[in-house]
Parts: sequence; structure tokens; C-alpha cells
Amino acid sequence: MDSLQGQLLVASPALLDPNFRRTVVLVTEHTDEGAAGLVLNRPSPAAVAEVVPQIEPLGPDGERVWLGGPVQPNAVLVLGEFPDPGDAAVPLFGSLGFPSLDDPDGVVPVTTRRRIFAGYAGWGGGQLEDELGREDWILEPADPDDPFTEEPEELWASVLRRKGGIYELVARMPEDPSVN
Repeated sequence: MDSLQGQLLVASPALLDPNFRRTVVLVTEHTDEGAAGLVLNRPSPAAVAEVVPQIEPLGPDGERVWLGGPVQPNAVLVLGEFPDPGDAAVPLFGSLGFPSLDDPDGVVPVTTRRRIFAGYAGWGGGQLEDELGREDWILEPADPDDPFTEEPEELWASVLRRKGGIYELVARMPEDPSVN
């Protein structure tokens, strides 16, 4: 399978795992050894200033920490948009990358947008491919604004509507179909 780096994994309505129910995951790495990504639509109630005050300058006032996934929930990852991708400590794809956090004040001038995540989503070798084979995930290319959405509760449905076709109907499904 070709690398899925830069793709979105949109949880199918049948994926009931509470870690991933109605999530949109940005694939940041995908090799034969496994895959990693960030859940884009799970903001936490905690402000960056409360949880990781040393990187508070990277987020606007009151910026929340986002729950990137169930793996290493105490790990902090900063996703940045770089006008010059060469400025990223770990370039991902397009203008996105992970900055070095050795000098948090130096990150702001080289990025246009940033989002702070706690934890990430991870899959072992072949695991994501198996989940795709079971149709747990719907693939869609990432849009540059997806990782920085201001409407996380709408991201799942908006990505499905963008995909079009039958997915426009899926986007309208109530969270609990029994109340339909």
C-alpha cells in the first residue's frame, strides 16, 4: 500500500471504539512498520497554560490542548504550519511539520499556525491496513485547514460532505441512530 501520510482517516459510523468514535485523524507517518497520526477533533477542556506552561507562547490566549490520541497521552506534540518547510525539525508533508521545542519562543516566528496535542494515535505494522480492509476508516486527502479547525465538533461531518456521494448521507447520520 502507498503511504497514507497526509491523508485523513475518518471514522466510519460502525467504528464504536470510544478512542476513535466520530474522529478525524491526520496520518503523520505511514510505513511498513506502522502508522501514526493526530486526532484533529478532540479538544480537551484544559488550557495549554495549565498543562504545559513552558510552551504557552505557542498558542493564542486560552488555547486548549487537543487530545491527539490514546498513545502516550502525556507526550506533547506541536503541529505547525511552516511557510518554509525546511524550518520544521520534523517535516511531514506540504507546509506541515513538528517544530523543535528546545526554544519555544523561536517557533512562533517560523510558523503561521500551531496546534498543541497530548498523545497520538498509533498502529503497528499492518494494523491500519487491516482496519481499512474492515472499512473502519474512510480515507480523504487532508485540506491545509483541517488540522487547525475552529469547529472541531463539525469536522467529521464536514470532511464526509466534502468527500461527496454516499458520504454526504453518512455525514447526516445522528450520533445515536436509535433516536432517528
